[in-house]
Amino acid sequence: MAELENPNVMPKLITFLSSLLKRVAESNDLNQQLQHQKISVFHGLTRPTISIQSYLDRIFKYANCSPSCFVVAYVYLDRFTQRQPTLPINSFNVHRLLITSVMVSAKFMDDMYYNNAYYAKVGGISTMEMNFLEVDFLFGLSFHLNIHP
Repeated sequence: MAELENPNVMPKLITFLSSLLKRVAESNDLNQQLQHQKISVFHGLTRPTISIQSYLDRIFKYANCSPSCFVVAYVYLDRFTQRQPTLPINSFNVHRLLITSVMVSAKFMDDMYYNNAYYAKVGGISTMEMNFLEVDFLFGLSFHLNIHP
């Protein structure tokens, strides 16, 4: 993880994660007609106008969480979708899943982190919605937050 402390590595990590999540969301958008997908609290009524890259840049800029939070947040997203196969990442839910996974990761990994109201503001949602997303995400993970190498 020492490499992640280099300030030039984080923007590369953010770019990589956004590219990966964009491909996953687009793929699942195409598969949406072929498989049953459940609507959840993470599902927006419309696709957000902000790109995944810009959204992740915003979270990176304002969340001030440790670099490892973004790696752990991705692991949480992967774990969540494995445990919730009817809720694949798509362009209607990726933004809410991202802000929630980063917030949960920061709370679990970092000694200092912001409250839900702050993350809600960063994510462009209400505090009440952020609270619902956090609870749903934690139950979706069965509260399985420990990560082993």
